[in-house]
Amino acid sequence: MKVSRFMVLAAMAMGLATSGGAQAQGANPAVRGKLLFLQCGACHAVVPGAPAKVGPNLSGVFGRKAGAMAGFKYSPALAKAGLTWDEGNLDKWLTSPAKLVPGTIMLFPGLPKPEDRKAVIAYLKTVK
Repeated sequence: MKVSRFMVLAAMAMGLATSGGAQAQGANPAVRGKLLFLQCGACHAVVPGAPAKVGPNLSGVFGRKAGAMAGFKYSPALAKAGLTWDEGNLDKWLTSPAKLVPGTIMLFPGLPKPEDRKAVIAYLKTVK
């Protein structure tokens, strides 16, 4: 298997973010969240105006209605969920998307650690 430079960097970042290393520990949770978000970046862009990938662009997601980004085709379940992406709903979604919205097509299994979810949410608040 050929290992790309990106895969090595992503693995290193994930190790740092999940290890509680000196750089991640005590830092702004959004910084750690950005590292954790590397795994999400395969499917989601966060740059304003960037095209959607497999999933919708998450720039400005905090406070947005779920399933409402223009131009992205959501699952019927998410489009009808009636959620707004706030801290509570993002925490539930990042815990287990399928439990929060049965029938969602997002295959992400979730982040089991509350501190990881908190860090990703802090990061998502910064991407506008």
